[in-house]
Amino acid sequence: MGALALVVVLIAAGIVGYALRSDASAGEGDDRLRVIATTNFLADTVDRVGGDDVATARLMGPGVDPHLYQARASDLDEMRAADAVFAVGLFLEGSLRPTLTELARTKPVVLVGEQLDEDRLLEPEVGAPEGTEHDPHVWLDPRLWADVVGVIADELAELDPDNADAYRVRAQDYRADILALYEEIERELEAIPERHRTLVTSHDAFQYFGRAFDMDVAAIQGISTEEEATTANISEVTGLVTDAGVPTVFMESSVPRNTLDAVVAAAEQRGHEVTVGAELYGDAAGDDGTPEGTYIGMLRANAERIAAGLAGTEQ
Repeated sequence: MGALALVVVLIAAGIVGYALRSDASAGEGDDRLRVIATTNFLADTVDRVGGDDVATARLMGPGVDPHLYQARASDLDEMRAADAVFAVGLFLEGSLRPTLTELARTKPVVLVGEQLDEDRLLEPEVGAPEGTEHDPHVWLDPRLWADVVGVIADELAELDPDNADAYRVRAQDYRADILALYEEIERELEAIPERHRTLVTSHDAFQYFGRAFDMDVAAIQGISTEEEATTANISEVTGLVTDAGVPTVFMESSVPRNTLDAVVAAAEQRGHEVTVGAELYGDAAGDDGTPEGTYIGMLRANAERIAAGLAGTEQ
């Protein structure tokens, strides 16, 4: 594992504002591996691979923006107590990077996205935050995330060799579930007519999804929510929506909808009616205890909501 990867993972490990499971903070006498993951969908994935052999906790809950999340002093104590930290990397957790760099000096940090083949990563749009070399939203292509599952299994096996076989068996089963999900989403989106296969969202999180499922993608903000949307951004997206006859634009669970409302109003002034569709899960999974609170559930919900918003409206 490279030095940079170690640095970024440590940041994720120490910031645990929310527990994925009640046993995530292993107590005395609990000899399981203790792992912190940054986002809730990453924590869910680690939990699926780790099973009962890993006590998994997360840093960020539903609706939390990973681009802007900052650690508290109390979070650092939790990170230092963990055996390892898992983060997406690729500057997704941009505001956490200084903290991760500090923690990486003393603890294993795994940046799962940075272990994918670089040729499969997308370059960011112009205006991305300094240091951003690739679009970090790799989990929105199930095929890429299936490979991340293998990365997680290998890292857990290295940290806990006694349970290596169990990690790899669980990973194999979960990979199969994710690849089956990819095929399910393909079938779901077939209902969208060609002229409406344009996905417009609050911020530019869905480029990997668009590439995976043959859809054009546009957004008001860039790949990081650190970037403020401008009137020029709103005007550009309004023009696209109007010219392409896009029937529905989509808000995201971790991003305010005010800029989308501005696009809807501007499109109406140009004589085109567009609605704001059901909420999509971009940078965070849904509420705990719901299907959307899992990685597979959030992707499935996205596909269903996109199909409902864009299909059946051909004129």
